[in-house]
Amino acid sequence: MQRHVITILGGGFSGSMLLVQLARLPGGPYACDVHVVEPRPAPGPGLAYSARRPEYLLNVRTPFLSAFPDEPDHFTNWLHQTGLPACDEQFCSRQTYGRYLQELVAGTLVAPASNGLRFFCHPDAAISADLAADGRSATVRLAGGGELLSQHVVLALGNFPPLPPTGPDHRYLTHPTYHGNPWAPGALRGIAPEDSVLLIGSGLTAVDVLLGLHADGHTGPVTVVSRNGRWPAGHGPMGLSYPNFYATDLGGLTTVGAVLGAVRRRIREAARQGIDWRPVLDSLRPDLGRIWAAWPLAEQARFLRHVASIWSVQRHRSPPQNVAAVQALIDAGVVGTALGKVRQIVPQGDELAVQVHKNGRDRWLTARHVISCTGPLLDYTRIDAPLVVSLREAGHLVPDPLRLGIQTDGHGALRTSQGDISAVFYTLGPARRPAYFESTAVPELRQQAAALAATLGQQLPVGPVESLG
Repeated sequence: MQRHVITILGGGFSGSMLLVQLARLPGGPYACDVHVVEPRPAPGPGLAYSARRPEYLLNVRTPFLSAFPDEPDHFTNWLHQTGLPACDEQFCSRQTYGRYLQELVAGTLVAPASNGLRFFCHPDAAISADLAADGRSATVRLAGGGELLSQHVVLALGNFPPLPPTGPDHRYLTHPTYHGNPWAPGALRGIAPEDSVLLIGSGLTAVDVLLGLHADGHTGPVTVVSRNGRWPAGHGPMGLSYPNFYATDLGGLTTVGAVLGAVRRRIREAARQGIDWRPVLDSLRPDLGRIWAAWPLAEQARFLRHVASIWSVQRHRSPPQNVAAVQALIDAGVVGTALGKVRQIVPQGDELAVQVHKNGRDRWLTARHVISCTGPLLDYTRIDAPLVVSLREAGHLVPDPLRLGIQTDGHGALRTSQGDISAVFYTLGPARRPAYFESTAVPELRQQAAALAATLGQQLPVGPVESLG
């Protein structure tokens, strides 16, 4: 029997957890080889958890970060076993979590799994995936010249960097003090302590950048340009809970207004009982995908226009110590906020001039360094990675109407431009935001990985296999 092949394109959190979950599939022996294609030096951490900066903290508490939904203590047990110092207020560094993920993947790659699956890692990038004429396999072509004939190809591409914040004049992109990717290795190291800095955006990335600058001894002025001036809310104390009220209050509601009204009533009721708003929202976390899916497309678009930015700062919270550190910088006058949207960035010698538009008026700010802290690019009509372009042009990958990711079925199989469900191409992670909206954090992504591994496992051949040497 010829071995089946699954190729996972991307070795960040989503791709790595799929790899590990496949190794844990019950039954077998499966006649299957699993290949992970990842251009970074080692699969596992991905971009999110590879920054070598201890001040970059995770925004989810340690007890909720197990890689396995059915083993909630796995990460905390790993911390104890490795003898690492306790995480500050139960918020570990991204660097520590990256080490955890890397060890999980390395342990999977070292030998065949007990269920018969074999695993291989390719330090390369995929540039295309061409579907066979019979629609039952695809040939993945790698930048280094290799090819992988695969019965299943899983896109675990993670987040793509944002588009340039302004145009059409892009001269600033090559200016030595413009930083389009604050996560790049050494991105902040060229900023002198006294240099003026301007950040575009006030979300979690901006918080990390501010803390990174502070850790590097930066004392110069920092201006944060934000459309709404909102910083991420802080996490509350551990142990607070609120009963889930989806079935009683939200099931069957199909408009944003109705859902918001019901949630606000619960928050007011909780406040009268001395309960904070955070556990009220947290109680709905298992049902957020169902709430989103119940809205027609027009209501989903309404949410994105009017509520998404507020939801983001309340839902994706910052560790309390980070909130306190940012507030201290603001109180000291080191960090200031400019409300508005960035319209232009123009080089002026060693500095950059930034045009900020607000309420019909423009003003210009200048800074030695400008750092883009905007969110990732989600619109797959605008992603120019060769693999995405080839799949999109062939009709195998279809962006969703709201430009949040990729159209799929309930298992993550891609919908084609003809409306069919692919038998070969799957995805998980941020690309599945059209189905769930919330598809970026560990608790959701680990569940997707486990579910997709089970779906693929049902299609694997079982029995004696032909040796490939």
